[in-house]
Amino acid sequence: MTTTLVSHHTRTDRRVPRSVTAASWAVTVMVVGQFALIAVVPVVIALVGALRQVSDRAVRGAATLLAVTYAIPLAICATRPDGAQSLSKDMHPAFTGLITAASVALVVATHRARRRTPPAR
Repeated sequence: MTTTLVSHHTRTDRRVPRSVTAASWAVTVMVVGQFALIAVVPVVIALVGALRQVSDRAVRGAATLLAVTYAIPLAICATRPDGAQSLSKDMHPAFTGLITAASVALVVATHRARRRTPPAR
């Protein structure tokens, strides 16, 4: 008697890595906690992880939005000749709100994508 192995994977989406989810939470905590310059590490982790390992468009778009909203005040701080000693002190509060909103959007997108994607076997 022969046995046939049948795979029932109907979706081709890859799961959202936990590093992307954790990094999106870390960005919010770091920016609100006045560690905005160090937040570049989780922003890069979230962006690279989302673009390389996730096929969900909402997660990729939210990660890109987070990276862009973070890059704007970082570029302003880097190009100003009379900037403050830290990014947190130099950043306008509106940018803090935008970065936090983009990070929350990424958190929501990752949780939605996790619910939708079947677990790996």
